[in-house]
Amino acid sequence: MVKNNDSYIIQVLYLLKKHYPNAKMILNFSNNWELLVAVMLSAQSTDKTVNIVTEKLFKKYKTIQDYAHVDAKKLEKDIYSTGFYRNKAKNIQATAKIILEKYHGQVPKTMEELTSLPGVARKTANIVLGNAYAIYEGIAVDTHVFRVSRRLGFSESTSTDKVEKDLMRVIPKEEWFRFTYLIIEHGRAICKAPFPRCDTCFLNKICPSAFNFPNFQK
Repeated sequence: MVKNNDSYIIQVLYLLKKHYPNAKMILNFSNNWELLVAVMLSAQSTDKTVNIVTEKLFKKYKTIQDYAHVDAKKLEKDIYSTGFYRNKAKNIQATAKIILEKYHGQVPKTMEELTSLPGVARKTANIVLGNAYAIYEGIAVDTHVFRVSRRLGFSESTSTDKVEKDLMRVIPKEEWFRFTYLIIEHGRAICKAPFPRCDTCFLNKICPSAFNFPNFQK
């Protein structure tokens, strides 16, 4: 059952903010290009693993030109532990060349431009736009946001794009950016896959999915 009435949404947001007051992205970066690289590497990987990789990567490759001109095999080796390293290396290098040639070395700041880059889908673009430029065109839907939003009844859709559209309809726009990180924190701490900790969840009295899990006691 989809729960999208205003009072329910306000209550969920209030409780999430109360329990995760410092929710934010934990990927490390020092400029917009490093942000884009880190988010691209995070696909099918963990932020912890990406931070370990980029700690060395960002010291070794200091400019976009470094990524554009490095031997692909060397870049693959440097990002190996993030998984899907061949495709990631290929996309990062191709993106670096496009940004140098088409955008004068500046990471673009529109959804259309970002999603035209190799390996950059809406989730990555939303994260980059929000963190780099404070531009909020949508809601970044990663695995945590996809799972928890459906459990909370904000969407019944089965694709990330459709879940994002559902969320954009019910979550106030001023909350779009922060919502992603609040949900990620909750997904990591309590609303885990495959079995959430409903028994200790501060949302268990209002969450429409809480009663579906055996570890929940009313």
